[in-house]
Amino acid sequence: MNKPSNAANKNFIGDSTNAVHGGTAREKGFHAMTTPIVQSATYTFTDTAELIEFLDKKVYGGDLDREEYARYGNPSTWSVEARIAQLEGADDAVVYPSGMSAVTSLFLTVLRPDTHVIMTDDCYRRTRQFCETTLKKFGVDTSIVAMGDYDALEAAIVPRKTRFIFTETPTNPYLRVADLRRLVQLGKQYRVMTLLDTTFATPVNLKPLEYGIDFVMHSATKYFGGHNDVLGGVIAGDAGRIKALKDARGIFGNVIDPHQAFLLERGLKTLALRVRHQNDAAQRVAQFLEAHHKIERVYYPGLPSHPDHEIAKAQMRGFGGVVSFEVAGDIKSTSDFIDRLRIPYIAPSLGGTESLIEQPAYFSYYDLSSEERLAIGIKDNLVRFALGIEDPEDIIADLEASLDKAPSASRGFQAR
Repeated sequence: MNKPSNAANKNFIGDSTNAVHGGTAREKGFHAMTTPIVQSATYTFTDTAELIEFLDKKVYGGDLDREEYARYGNPSTWSVEARIAQLEGADDAVVYPSGMSAVTSLFLTVLRPDTHVIMTDDCYRRTRQFCETTLKKFGVDTSIVAMGDYDALEAAIVPRKTRFIFTETPTNPYLRVADLRRLVQLGKQYRVMTLLDTTFATPVNLKPLEYGIDFVMHSATKYFGGHNDVLGGVIAGDAGRIKALKDARGIFGNVIDPHQAFLLERGLKTLALRVRHQNDAAQRVAQFLEAHHKIERVYYPGLPSHPDHEIAKAQMRGFGGVVSFEVAGDIKSTSDFIDRLRIPYIAPSLGGTESLIEQPAYFSYYDLSSEERLAIGIKDNLVRFALGIEDPEDIIADLEASLDKAPSASRGFQAR
């Protein structure tokens, strides 16, 4: 099986067509419709001449169409990387065993002692912990700025020291949307690389590389896999930067399993169909919740009430499948509301075929007291609802039935 080339199939317009055919060739191993799972740790050479031809290309430059050892590459991996690059409009992409593996590998590959990272305060908690603890051990400083405060972001830049501006869009859990033009302008002005985690958006709703963002990353566990059954991470960008990451992956050894790659590629084929359905369902759910008297506030970029609604309208083709909201009541009444629901599973993660619901006060911040959570903006009555592909009419009916049974209790926060 030949290594896919992103030069192939460049003329497709639609995301669904690219998700099914992008970055692949018609000629596949064993004439299979789907890319085979190549479950091999090592690859053989017919003779020494073939080995020398391969080594010449690898050492001196050339179009490699095979590998020697699975830590450096695998046909199942090549295929999913090419497909993701096509969807993102990138030169290339590199996949990892998880989203955290992707972001940590990028930082460890690029950053050096006495460098500096800026990230926004609404980023994933584990990413922030990595920057503030692990990177600190290697002499890398991290500054946290408020999401949406671009003056503070610019003030935090240390010339010739700051290497990355990192944020998510939409963010977790309040679904803030970064102004990509302002990020790119600051990056170019100060020669700082920009890294955007668009797990919540997917390339169906947003293509950050078109704005000039340097790196785009995803937890491929979510929408890319799409079925709550596989872990994965990915970074996409220009060819030179991605080659450096692939070379480092061969040293770090954080390679994705061929079966993981197969499952990701399978999930990608229905990505656009699922995301468009989830966009529509989430918009309808958000509008329903915002109109309900037992809901205090709804956070969804598709609502005019969201602080970044105008930015989202200008940049995004859809607003995503996650809705966050605050139930009128305390931590216990919010839990009771969740427990009465019939459709969503109580679980972390998002982007799969099944709807998932969580109370961040428990799932992500259980180790903090109510007061400590509130100090960082996590209310006890906050709920994050990640919609699956169920019919929105059934989801709304389920929410309504649970809210109808909720008492009209007075507000108040109870410490755990």
